[in-house]
Amino acid sequence: MLPTIAWDLDDIVMIDQRKLPAQEIYVRCRTAKDVAKAITTMVIRGAPAIGVAAAMGIAAGMKRSKATGTRQFTVEFNQTCDLLAATRPTAVNLFWATARMKQAFGVGALAGESPAELADRLRREADAIHDEDVSSCRAIGDAGAGVVPQGARILTHCNAGALATAGYGTALGVIRSAAAQGKVAQVFADETRPFLQGARLTAWELTREGIPTTVITDSMAGLLLRDHRVDLVIVGADRIAANGDVANKVGTYTLAMMAHAHGVPVYVAAPRSTIDLSTPDGAGIPIEERSAKEITHVGGAQVVPDGASVWNPAFDVTPHRLIAGIVTERGIARAPYDASLRP
Repeated sequence: MLPTIAWDLDDIVMIDQRKLPAQEIYVRCRTAKDVAKAITTMVIRGAPAIGVAAAMGIAAGMKRSKATGTRQFTVEFNQTCDLLAATRPTAVNLFWATARMKQAFGVGALAGESPAELADRLRREADAIHDEDVSSCRAIGDAGAGVVPQGARILTHCNAGALATAGYGTALGVIRSAAAQGKVAQVFADETRPFLQGARLTAWELTREGIPTTVITDSMAGLLLRDHRVDLVIVGADRIAANGDVANKVGTYTLAMMAHAHGVPVYVAAPRSTIDLSTPDGAGIPIEERSAKEITHVGGAQVVPDGASVWNPAFDVTPHRLIAGIVTERGIARAPYDASLRP
C-alpha cells in the first residue's frame, strides 16, 4: 500500500504527487498552513485524501497552538478549520472531515477539557478518519470486484488509487481486488489532461503492482470503446449528489457518454463520505476552476501562444442516468439513487 500520507511524530509527511513518476519525494508539513498549501498546490489530491489531510492538518495545527486558555484555543481552532475548508471547493470529503473534527472538538469542549486534552482528542479523531478511509477502500475494492468479469479490460480516468486516498484506492481499489482474483487482463488509463493524473499516477501505481496497463490520451477512448476493447469503465468521485449525479475529474462526463453509446457499463467507486445528500443534484455542485498555466504549460514548457484565453474547470458532472452503479463500502448502489444512496 502506497504511503500517501502519514504522521512522523507531530509532523505530517505526504508524497509529492506533482513529482511522480520521475521522482518519489516526500513533503513534511508542520502546520495547518503547510497542509493547506499542500492541498491547494496538489502535492496531495483526490477527494478522500484531501479529507484525511485536512483532518490531520487541523490536529497538527492545534497540537502546536500557543493558546493559554480554552476561549483563545477555540477561536484558533475555528480559524484553522476555515483555513483548511477554503482549499478545494468541489471535494466534499474536505467539508465532511472538517465537520467531524468540529464535532469531536465540541464533545471535548462540553466536557470541559483543557487545550492539551482537546488537542489529543483531535489527533485521535484524525487518526480515526485516516484508518476508516483505508478500511473503506478495501471494502469498496471487495464489493466492486464482483462486477468485474473474468478477463476484464477496464478503462479508468484520472487517479482514484492509493494516492487519492489514505491507501488502497477507490476505483483502483476495485481493480486491485479484481486483479488479486485473477480477473483483470488489461487496464487502460486515460492520461487525463491537463494535470496528467492518469499517465503519471494511475500508470505508476498499477505498473508497480504488475497489473497490465496501457496509457491512452483522453481523445482515444471513443475509438477503444467503438472497437469493443473495453468491458467496463470505473472511475472515482469528488462529490456525489443525492440523486446520483457525480462530479469527477473533467473528462469523466465525455467518457461516460461514449461508454453509454457503446453499451459499456460505467461504475463509480467512492466512500460514503463522498456522498452529499444536502445537494439534490449535480447542478448544485460547485466546480473548481484552476490556473490557466496547467493548460498553457506542459512540464514547464509553454505550449499555448500568449493572448489565447484559457478555461480550466477541474471537474465535470456525469448524470446518474449514465451510471450503472455506485460502489461504496456498503456495497453497490443502483438506480434509483435517491433511495439507494440513503443511509
